[in-house]
Amino acid sequence: MRTAAIILLLSTVPAWAADLPDIKQRGALRVLAVLDTAEPEFFSLKSQSSPGFDVEILLGFAKAQKVELKVVPAGGWAGLVPALVGGSGDLVAGRFAATPQRRRQIDFTQEVFPSRIVVVTRKPHPGVRSVEELKAERVGTIAGTNMYEALLAAGLQPGKIDASLSSGELSDALRGGKVSAAVWWLEGAMLAQRRDRELDIGLTLGPTETLGYGVRKEDDALLAALNQHIDVVRQSGTWNRLAVKYFGDTTPAILKRARE
Repeated sequence: MRTAAIILLLSTVPAWAADLPDIKQRGALRVLAVLDTAEPEFFSLKSQSSPGFDVEILLGFAKAQKVELKVVPAGGWAGLVPALVGGSGDLVAGRFAATPQRRRQIDFTQEVFPSRIVVVTRKPHPGVRSVEELKAERVGTIAGTNMYEALLAAGLQPGKIDASLSSGELSDALRGGKVSAAVWWLEGAMLAQRRDRELDIGLTLGPTETLGYGVRKEDDALLAALNQHIDVVRQSGTWNRLAVKYFGDTTPAILKRARE
């Protein structure tokens, strides 16, 4: 049996749309991804022992299908769906949210990782556990995002929200006292908490979201095989092991609270 391997495709990949039988005949599964060096926990390839949460799941899938894993780096998030539809890859992975807009163009696997908008504070400042408590905070988030819209939906006034921050500035804004509470996606907050143990993840806002793998709508066999593999990953305990490995030992408790 051939062992799955990772190959990084740096050159332009010719368009070749294919479902699972063609992928197996080709001998390679091409994964489109944004290689985020700032937050490599989902998709990195920097380390053989810690290549990323999604990479490890997909390496197992590639091994089961007896193919190699070939990573096709994307220049940005906006180009992922067009590249997939155009045939430059077989699936999209790496902290990829199953948004309604994306679902209109491509299909998604079942949930690979949950996501939700959360409120984060930094000790010794008390955690935020209710909307009323949140309204008393100096709140920071990112303009033009679902996070900003969730704050408005919760009843916060625009003048009470500092939306001048970028995703990389939220932790620094809390640490420096620019804001007393920051609002961002659960997985991003968990990554930040692993780097700064003083961060506290509290109140959740809005509905539960989902991260998954995107495939073309016509690739039914690939979608079914991926869903079956994700089931195996969860039932075998591999999912819990990887979640703790990449996001810390507090992950199960945080995710349980976020789902409530």
